[in-house]
Amino acid sequence: MTSVAGKLAHLNKQSEGVGSIENPINFCNQDYSALKAQCLQNGCLFEDSAFPAGSRSLGFNELGPLSPKTRGVVWKRPKELCSKPYFIDNGATRTDICQGELGDCWLLAAIASLTLDEQILARVVPPGQGFEEDYAGIFHFQFWQFGDWVDVVIDDKLPTRDGHLLFVHSSEGSEFWSALLEKAYAKLNGCYEALAGGCTIEGFEDFTGGVAERYELNEANPNLFKIIKKALRLGSLLGCSIDITSAYDVEAVTSLKLVKGHAYSLTGAEEVPYQGSKVELVRLRNPWGEVEWTGPWSDASSEWSQINPEDKAKLVKVVEDGEFWMAFPDFIKQFSTLEICNLTPDTLTSNEVGQWNNYQFSGQWRMGSTAGGCLNYPATFCSNPQYAIKLEDVDDNPLDEENGCTLLVGLIQKYMRKDKRFGNELNTIGLVIYQYKGRTDVHLGPDILLRHKPVAMSSPFINTREICNRFHLPPGEYVIIPSTFQPHKRGSFLLRVFTEKEVDARWDPLTERLMCFQQNISNADIDPQFKDLFKQVAGNESEVSVFQLVQALNKVLSKRSDIKTEGLSLETCRYIVCLLGKDGNPKLGLVEFHGLWLKIQKYVKIFKSFDSDHSGTMSTHEMRGALAQAGFQVNNALLQVIVSRYAGPDFSIPFDNFVGCLIRLEMLYRMFNTLDGNKSGKIELDMLQWFCLAMH
Repeated sequence: MTSVAGKLAHLNKQSEGVGSIENPINFCNQDYSALKAQCLQNGCLFEDSAFPAGSRSLGFNELGPLSPKTRGVVWKRPKELCSKPYFIDNGATRTDICQGELGDCWLLAAIASLTLDEQILARVVPPGQGFEEDYAGIFHFQFWQFGDWVDVVIDDKLPTRDGHLLFVHSSEGSEFWSALLEKAYAKLNGCYEALAGGCTIEGFEDFTGGVAERYELNEANPNLFKIIKKALRLGSLLGCSIDITSAYDVEAVTSLKLVKGHAYSLTGAEEVPYQGSKVELVRLRNPWGEVEWTGPWSDASSEWSQINPEDKAKLVKVVEDGEFWMAFPDFIKQFSTLEICNLTPDTLTSNEVGQWNNYQFSGQWRMGSTAGGCLNYPATFCSNPQYAIKLEDVDDNPLDEENGCTLLVGLIQKYMRKDKRFGNELNTIGLVIYQYKGRTDVHLGPDILLRHKPVAMSSPFINTREICNRFHLPPGEYVIIPSTFQPHKRGSFLLRVFTEKEVDARWDPLTERLMCFQQNISNADIDPQFKDLFKQVAGNESEVSVFQLVQALNKVLSKRSDIKTEGLSLETCRYIVCLLGKDGNPKLGLVEFHGLWLKIQKYVKIFKSFDSDHSGTMSTHEMRGALAQAGFQVNNALLQVIVSRYAGPDFSIPFDNFVGCLIRLEMLYRMFNTLDGNKSGKIELDMLQWFCLAMH
């Protein structure tokens, strides 16, 4: 229950703007300004107890306490490493980022791309920090994490060996923003070792909040150069790499001075007049700095002598800075993958680039309710979360001749690096898209999803942090269904949709749809035989008490062999009386008892229709449809609560729990509507009212 309250509190904070770029969440509840002021007042340097300078912060295996790789490591502050340290000296540049002993070149490539935009960099690396005035040994950085921006505080103790930084460092040795940024990111993910190995797009996303797409260059999109140019115009960040085929290929240098298994930044794309036609060029950067491409269009190649000197002057600076040009066909041939991070409007501040429209939805795959697996599992597939989107306006300047709507759909698994130390593996994930005309505020069932083919789907299911695909669809209404490959796999995810034009996007809301199955009848309308039955239950009284109700209903249910039940509980029958009784009367009269009888008969009919295997119980994956048939269109969050409360260990629901759930839902619905007098969709309670309501 407290976890549910925590989620609601988080949603309330999000609605108030907490977690935005302007108002990030304090990671580990550490407030940078307050901690710094406290250190200055006490005349001491900050010591971060949440990420202490010790073996626990280094790692758990390769960098664990017993690993030879951590021998001789000493944590030192920048002022202990050089006489005059700088946070940022003459601006943050790509040459400030040199790789150390940690295999996080993917992160370095992302940081290097960050430096191309001062305004984006300033969001991740807040200005005004340094080692001079008001120095207190404390720094802070801001990262995007699964829908929220977080502010991460660190002390400036850095791991060293023999007086040199162990991990990322600047080429001059006196500039420390990149090393401190790496430390803050390590803290966010649990330790330094958690950063080993990865894709540049992960760093892109966590530094910008953007959504990234990946292209395999051996099957390159024919419009890829146009996509690259458009991405650069939209302020996107781009990275690329060369796949390795064995352990011997890691960081091996090819004959043309390209490094295998290494992350490069793609920083430019131009078309240059050359020998009577135009050649497509791309500009790349190696974070190492000193190893550059030596093939055609490299810094000293002969091709540059055959183009206009003005064009050459704009593009080429012959410096061993790791940046170089190459022809696009050579790029396709030499490199294996391209990653593009498309930025959100709140990250982009320049008016010189266009902007995407973005929409995001947090969700969960929960065993027994919303972890339905892929289409290979038709019995459970339809229980997956669903998200509706309505595309209306076609793109401006489409990449090809076909008019339509471009959308990028990204599905990201949460907390994968932080869970590394616990041995948790990534789920294998993917998504499908259906076109659907009609209401988009209902959960589509087997009648739609299993009888029609998806109009689009992601690339093959894969066990990675995120999948992202670019789709080009005609205007219409669509439903996006993210899932794991196999059912019953637990996980939290974030679904994000980027579109060139504004769209109507929503997830499955809790719809105000309720049918109570009550008839407006009077005493005279009730069948005489039913009156005799009522007299048998009520005895000499004209009303039925809770205890009589339990006995009567369970006597009837026990005679049925087609449903499994241990009998309705006293609690459920109290809810029934509370729901149907008039004016707070703790007993049911003839008319109320008749209404309950009709309700129970209706519930039996619904229950049996959704007991597909005739086991006498209902699968939790069938619960959503049964609830809808009974009058309740529930969303994923409510369904997960229902399953956790009413399902058995085998994720089956007996009839008595089904009835208890429906009675409880109807009672809560009516309570809320009674308290929501002005129909605003919100109610406000003081503590006494809350306790009275909750204990009712």
